[in-house]
Amino acid sequence: MNIPNQITISRILLIPVFMVIMLAGFDWGTMTLFGASLPVTHFVGGLIFIFASLTDWVDGFYARKYNLVTTFGKFLDPLADKLLVSAALIILVELGFAASWIVIIIISREFAVTGLRLVLAGEGEVVAAGGLGKIKTTAQILAISALLLHDTIFILVGLPFGDIMLYIALIFTIWSGWDYFYANRRALMTSK
Repeated sequence: MNIPNQITISRILLIPVFMVIMLAGFDWGTMTLFGASLPVTHFVGGLIFIFASLTDWVDGFYARKYNLVTTFGKFLDPLADKLLVSAALIILVELGFAASWIVIIIISREFAVTGLRLVLAGEGEVVAAGGLGKIKTTAQILAISALLLHDTIFILVGLPFGDIMLYIALIFTIWSGWDYFYANRRALMTSK
């Protein structure tokens, strides 16, 4: 259990904290931030989500810099991302900030890719996230962060940044999912 894997586990442990703050119905009042009026719970939840998302970069950087990349980390890191993003997207649907059909497509892709990873792992092959997958994750994190923070800053110019990024995330989610399955089609076809 090296430091990058401990950071990844801490990201998973932040998910229930994030969910409680966003869904428990705490009344901490509202605040205005760069033109956006939002409940304090959304601000705190948004900060927790952003912090948890940044740990993904930290654990990856640390693992590569100090040669601490492990099979466990290759499996757990993308799983932690999927859990965090799925929880946030479901919360956004409940709050009315995201369309359920978009969230269903994104989460379905995540389940499908995770299933493929498990099949490949059963064949002794562990596949780390590729470039399109990283772009997809970044787009999802930007979209979710902007939506949780009610488009803070962007609202000053009337730009629905969170909605735009959510559609961009959807495009990269579909594209990266197709690319992942296409790149691993032979392993999938020949698995027992």
